[in-house]
Amino acid sequence: MLKEFKEFAMKGNVLDMAVGIIIGAAFGKIITSLVSDVIMPPTTTIPVPSQNSHQIGPTGSAIPPTVKPTMMMETATQEAGRPV
Repeated sequence: MLKEFKEFAMKGNVLDMAVGIIIGAAFGKIITSLVSDVIMPPTTTIPVPSQNSHQIGPTGSAIPPTVKPTMMMETATQEAGRPV
């Protein structure tokens, strides 16, 4: 049985596929390392405008990302003395 397996494994297709898988895995690791260690560090220093800069809260301050518009309406109606 072992002899038959060796004959099967040494056929060109299986051996080529195994080499291709190994090269593909190594190439994937190289690309992952390149992106995480070379490309991403400089891109983190690029300033990006705030996504919430156009939203202004009731006091004139920018709305923090954790505050939802419904929460602001509930707060405003409570401050006005109306039940929510």
